Amino acid sequence: MRRPRLGPARFDIADIVRAHRARLERVRRLSPAQKRVLTDIAQCRTARLGGHVDRCQGCGYEHPSYNSCRNRHCPKCQALAQERWIDARRQRMLDVRHFHVVFTLPAELRPLAAFAPRGVFEALLHAAQRTLLEFGQSRLKATLGATLVLHTWTRKLEFHPHVHAIVTAGGLSDDGASWRRAPGRFLFSVKAMSQVFRGKMMTALGHAYREDVFGNFADFRDPEGFARLMGRVSRLSWNVYAKASFKKGKHVLDYLGRYTHRVGIANSRLLAVSEHAVTFRTKGQGSETISPVAFLGRFVQHVLPDGLHKIRHVGLYAPASAARRELALIALGDIVRIRPRRDWRQWLASLTGRDLAACPRCGDRLFTATVPRCRDPTPLAA
Repeated sequence: MRRPRLGPARFDIADIVRAHRARLERVRRLSPAQKRVLTDIAQCRTARLGGHVDRCQGCGYEHPSYNSCRNRHCPKCQALAQERWIDARRQRMLDVRHFHVVFTLPAELRPLAAFAPRGVFEALLHAAQRTLLEFGQSRLKATLGATLVLHTWTRKLEFHPHVHAIVTAGGLSDDGASWRRAPGRFLFSVKAMSQVFRGKMMTALGHAYREDVFGNFADFRDPEGFARLMGRVSRLSWNVYAKASFKKGKHVLDYLGRYTHRVGIANSRLLAVSEHAVTFRTKGQGSETISPVAFLGRFVQHVLPDGLHKIRHVGLYAPASAARRELALIALGDIVRIRPRRDWRQWLASLTGRDLAACPRCGDRLFTATVPRCRDPTPLAA
């Protein structure tokens, strides 16, 4: 996989936020989470968040660097977070062939997901993970390992909830003594998985409906509204897609990294930005041009509810399955490799190819001095 580069992009979503957020809020009601994301993006890597100055005592060179907002929706904060995540997962990844499986929410359920994202997304992730684990048990009599990542967008920033899952091509036998490989080129039948996924998703939605998770949803004001919707989606062929990814775990991690920390759109996809229009790259050589307010409106619909974990590790990759994972390593004849942790300068050096602790003018070592925030928060009244 091509490593992300941290060089400056030509355009910045933060500039669009700063210029057009007020107009967006005049035409659209934003949730507290959406407001916080826009604020964080606008302040990211600016003096508002403070930072540090690197100084060279040899030649007098100085360079200020401001702190990142670290918001998971910020397009400028994900490259470093992704690399750290990949390194942490490397200790748990089994060095076996994996499959890439995608579970997609039908279009008929998207309005419900937009109204109650937490309830629908939790149901979607739960249905996907239970489908995979139960197929592992019924087809292989084994426990699979899988990492699931929730995405909600298309390349046009339209609302399209789906789950990417990277799944081991086999699993640890129930007695923990052997590794059972998935036969052939396929993990499981996608048609069979789609039917089971549909059933589990409908069951989860039914439970959420009875718990009044969808209270005040307009289509459910009619007492028969929920039953009619479930009747429609029960007749659909739900979309489950599967393909083999890489044969070795170390390559799978890089592949998975494309999905774990991706946000709706990166600065690198902005082709042109003006007061009246934003043009961004879509699929392939395609592009789309919309107004800045419409662009921000599409962007904020992908802000996840607070506390919702979009990445889930299940089966052998679950945090509570360390003992079973050790048995899988033994069955596979693998050796756990513990790699030393790197600090942020080392991570950035690996991404940019530059030694950030060396002066770019004379090569001498840089010394760091803290830069305070440009304006401290107003203290709370006693």
